[in-house]
Amino acid sequence: MTKKGAPPHWDRGMQQRLARGEAAALGELYDRFASLVHGLAHRVLGDERAADHVTREVFAHVWEHPDTYDPRQGPLRSWVAALAHRLAVQRLRGTAAPDDRDGQDSPEALELRVRRASAAARADYIVHSMPAPLRAALELAYFQRRDYRQTAADLGIPEDEARRRLRLGLQLLSTAHDTDSPGTPPGYGGAA
Repeated sequence: MTKKGAPPHWDRGMQQRLARGEAAALGELYDRFASLVHGLAHRVLGDERAADHVTREVFAHVWEHPDTYDPRQGPLRSWVAALAHRLAVQRLRGTAAPDDRDGQDSPEALELRVRRASAAARADYIVHSMPAPLRAALELAYFQRRDYRQTAADLGIPEDEARRRLRLGLQLLSTAHDTDSPGTPPGYGGAA
């Protein structure tokens, strides 16, 4: 039986393999989290090439500094997501300096862009972290414009369950604007 608060076995094992310099471990980690990292970076930066660059930075950091992940602080997925978000915001701040040639970005405008990008990245993190049944209900309702009755029929669940899943999923998403919310990745904004 696992102790409460103990990191998952996979996370501990992956960190140990990375610390030993196993290239196969980095490949496995990349296969598992590259789309999450790239998606978060793209959401913050709005640029495919910049998101590619951040994705490379994240996995280079993980490879060079596997000891910076503390399994007691939360899942490896959360740490990687928080690292991706932090590096993407740093890149955004570095490339969108207030003295741009057009002079359009004041410090206030830049801060607003960073806040919006942060909220969008947190929303993306929340969606990717929620249980599959909640995510499936939200995807049907949002992307396919299904109401709760149609969602229930598509998922083969009772209508009350579809309403519950949609309500809970939307409640989780509503926390994306609050940086102290339960949906915020552990270590979010902290040093990684």
